[in-house]
Amino acid sequence: MGRTFLPYAARSAPAHRAPRPAPRQRHLPFTTAQLLGCARVGWTRRPACGRLAAVTRSTSAAPAPSFPRIVPVLTDGTVTLRAHQRADVDAIVEQCADPESMAWTSVPRPYRKADALRFLALIREAWGRPDGNRYWAIEVADESTGAPVYAGTIDLRPRPGRIAEIGFGLHPAARGRGVMAAAVRLLAAYGFEEGLGDGSLDRIHWAARVGNFASRRVAWACGFVQHGTIPQMPGPTSAGPAGERVPCDHWVASLSRLAPMVPLTPWLDIPVIEDDGVRLRAWREDDIEHAEPLDGPSHHMPLGAAPSDLTFEYWLLVRRERAARGEGITWCIADARTDRPLGAVMVFDHGAPISEPGAELGYFLFPSARGRGVATAASDLAVDHAFAPKAKGGLGLSRLSAVTAADNVASNSVLERLGFVRWGVEHATDLLPDGTWENAYHWELLRSLR
Repeated sequence: MGRTFLPYAARSAPAHRAPRPAPRQRHLPFTTAQLLGCARVGWTRRPACGRLAAVTRSTSAAPAPSFPRIVPVLTDGTVTLRAHQRADVDAIVEQCADPESMAWTSVPRPYRKADALRFLALIREAWGRPDGNRYWAIEVADESTGAPVYAGTIDLRPRPGRIAEIGFGLHPAARGRGVMAAAVRLLAAYGFEEGLGDGSLDRIHWAARVGNFASRRVAWACGFVQHGTIPQMPGPTSAGPAGERVPCDHWVASLSRLAPMVPLTPWLDIPVIEDDGVRLRAWREDDIEHAEPLDGPSHHMPLGAAPSDLTFEYWLLVRRERAARGEGITWCIADARTDRPLGAVMVFDHGAPISEPGAELGYFLFPSARGRGVATAASDLAVDHAFAPKAKGGLGLSRLSAVTAADNVASNSVLERLGFVRWGVEHATDLLPDGTWENAYHWELLRSLR
């Protein structure tokens, strides 16, 4: 068990350190959290004013509690963090054998009951060390019976300088309910106020393998600031060309103790929209089978804007990252009957989250889909979504812009049919193969005039 098994954590457990001094007396405020089981673990509760529930450590002399009594119980009334139990073993096996867990972590393959028992032993040992990782089981009510059930694991891993790393993983039955975001907020509040032995934490770090959007969405929901990507970061590995295990690229982010633990930018979900024989949907990995090389002049399409069979995986990752940052939506234009990809339409901003007053419209079609009015029909649906109020699921924009090459007759005709007005000419923007320069047209469409 040299590495954590947590489905979304994607990091390894740290080496143990020398014991820390006992924590000093301090108050623990939570937005919605309270500590339970006070008598068992040496905590005493008292009423709090306003929105914070204050809890203070008892000053009475008592023997140091052992596991599981040493684990403080944290709850917001819906999600509870508690000590792991022997009864959690079967659910841990289910969680770690789940395909999503296998995809994003380095859990043993196959994952057996013996692995879960060893993990429980590791947790017990860690809590017995002043410098050990601090693991909690996540507990929620069963949706059918209402009985409390194991829902996953979350942990804080101490680092020098009043910093910790967070790791977490969720049982499949608890996903999609906001459980993990609530658990992260509970544990972050505990770490920022109580700390892990050296005083309250100043910052919590998060990392996940690139592509693990489930983990990234939890971090986003809790206000973590994304710092970028670290290539080949130590942690879970993936199979290399010859089957060898190689380090993976990781996203990294952090949360300050002063952060409000709410999203800092929008996360743009990609809705399915269908009309006139055209379906707009999210791109899928298997759409690569239908990618076609574009055959138009190179200056008609920005470099990298359309995928090929060689670039599709990276192209798709970049579009998903932009949606996660709130910077744009890229739909797959699909045939409504066969669902076969025909091209793409996108609404986006350049390096910033989409916001009022507007964004840019872009589109392309694979050669086999041209000449059937597909680009106009798909772009019309995208424009409607961009102008629809946020209260109705749209982007709430009032203006869209577009840029085309002056000699791109097909694209210019699409914008004219949509009602765009050409407002400017940018001269000598594209160098052609014969050495001459082509102009660019600038277009706009106002919601008030649509």
